[in-house]
Amino acid sequence: MKNAGGVYQELAEKYRSIIKKQTQITNLIGNVRLLVFLLGAGWGIYFIAKGKYSLLAYDLALFLILFIPLVLRHQYFLNQRKYAMAFLQINENSLKRLHGEWSTFSDKGEDFSDENHPYSQDLDIFGKGSLFQFMNTAVTYQGRHKLRELLAFPGKSVNDISKRQEIVSELAPKLSWRQSFLAEAMVESAKMHDPQNLILWANSRGKLYRNPWLIFMFRLLPIVTATVGIWTYLNPEPKYYCLIAALGIQFIILGIGFKPRAKTLELAHEYMRDIKVYHQMLRIFEDGKFSSRYLKALQDRLKNGNGHPACEQIKKLAKIVDYISNRHNMLYGVLNIAFLLDYQLMIALEQWKAQSGRSLQEWLETIGEAEALSSLAVVRYDHPDWAMPELSEDAPDIAVEGMGHPLLTTSRVCNDLKFGSPENVLVITGSNMSGKSTLLRTVGINLVLAYAGSVVCAKTFQCPVLDIYTCMRVKDNLEKNISSFYAELLRIKMIVQAVEEGHMVFFLLDEIFKGTNSIDRHTGARVLINKLSQERVWGLVSTHDLELGGLETENKKIKNYHFQEYYQDNEIHFDYKLREGISTTRNAAYLMRMAGIELDNLA
Repeated sequence: MKNAGGVYQELAEKYRSIIKKQTQITNLIGNVRLLVFLLGAGWGIYFIAKGKYSLLAYDLALFLILFIPLVLRHQYFLNQRKYAMAFLQINENSLKRLHGEWSTFSDKGEDFSDENHPYSQDLDIFGKGSLFQFMNTAVTYQGRHKLRELLAFPGKSVNDISKRQEIVSELAPKLSWRQSFLAEAMVESAKMHDPQNLILWANSRGKLYRNPWLIFMFRLLPIVTATVGIWTYLNPEPKYYCLIAALGIQFIILGIGFKPRAKTLELAHEYMRDIKVYHQMLRIFEDGKFSSRYLKALQDRLKNGNGHPACEQIKKLAKIVDYISNRHNMLYGVLNIAFLLDYQLMIALEQWKAQSGRSLQEWLETIGEAEALSSLAVVRYDHPDWAMPELSEDAPDIAVEGMGHPLLTTSRVCNDLKFGSPENVLVITGSNMSGKSTLLRTVGINLVLAYAGSVVCAKTFQCPVLDIYTCMRVKDNLEKNISSFYAELLRIKMIVQAVEEGHMVFFLLDEIFKGTNSIDRHTGARVLINKLSQERVWGLVSTHDLELGGLETENKKIKNYHFQEYYQDNEIHFDYKLREGISTTRNAAYLMRMAGIELDNLA
């Protein structure tokens, strides 16, 4: 069986070949089309010059018979090439993800960064080099926000997480379906809009355009005007007064409520590309063959109040919006006066809203949820050796085997870890650069993956469902006049408050109280760690203060682990392997010398 990288490479080569052939075909059709146009125009000019108008008619008919199919086929192959290019990009991105080159992906999720979130800043969940950038394949606004929700606010129900795990396990091997679903969103190069205004419009009601008498009048008037126009044309001595009067009345009617009507029609036009994408994505999701109850339930939601499929209803909206796009043509202004097209379009939109408007938000949310779950499924497919976590509501232990950081693809070092009962707080000591902070982030980011419903970077992973809190990358805030030390106190206060409120908490503290003197830092750390080492609380604390290692003898709920370095050929090396006990080495002086700072010269 081929691994994920082999499959992606094979697919990428396939689509490169398809694109090459389609480019050759489009170029050939384009050249033939140009030749037909030149021949048709040349013969047409010749027949006009010779006064052979009967032959000119034949020339025009033959030209149209040949030219129109060529235009249609040219457009067809251009569209096919767009899809092939989307599939190529999907597989090239998948290879980059496997090879650790995903930091080049444009969507970093920076708009989701929140310094007040309990853990996302410290664990690199959003932003450059983040978990979101690594795993996101969602393109729609709803899909990106749903993935953000799964990573930042996953919920605490084991049942919900288990449902997502089941879905991810089902979607992972459906590579063709997932890539087709994604390609429909990627084939449109423009960034998709926030659909909030579209949803608000879909849930609004325009009484004017639902009034049956007014609808009858707006439909009747163009018929009357057309009849007057035909009568005027056929009259041996035409009188244009009636036709001018009829058109004048319709022109005045168009002026009534023009601005709000134009605003609504422009809104629909603004979402034209998005609506077409929604239609195709709904079609693929509705046609999907799933065994998961939850996915089947999502498919069942894709109907309007009359039981009509969402795909079919969005397609109707797309057709209306296509007509609206013609408002930018010069000819539209003339036809609008003759047939009250703006009113016809508004009536069609209101009729669509009456049937399906209230369902639109649910349909778009369904697309977004499918995109987010597909992103999780990508991680499952790419890493079949990663474990699907075993979760419980109140299991006393966290036990992991062979755990590594999922974002470190080339230099990953894995460790085993177990703590819970009686030891539920681990104090991690070690010298600079030995791996303490990375271990904390490794545990935290794998918990985030676990609660989202994804696989984790480990051989086995067992844990309860906990509220994650971190205090690691603390910075000062000049605008709020907050020092880094006070900002750290605010983060710690958040953790203590959650514990006091009875939440099941998992905390990560990196070099706590580093912004104050060593005596206060040591005293404060001892008090805080002892306070947090209680039932229903788990955590890791990294520190340079080796004195904190003594807490293990004072409190049975605390256990010491450490990292160490070794020296070879006058160079410092780290193996990043976690060991029991307190660190016995220091390397700060050595690192200073490596940086060119000679301690002997310091006063």
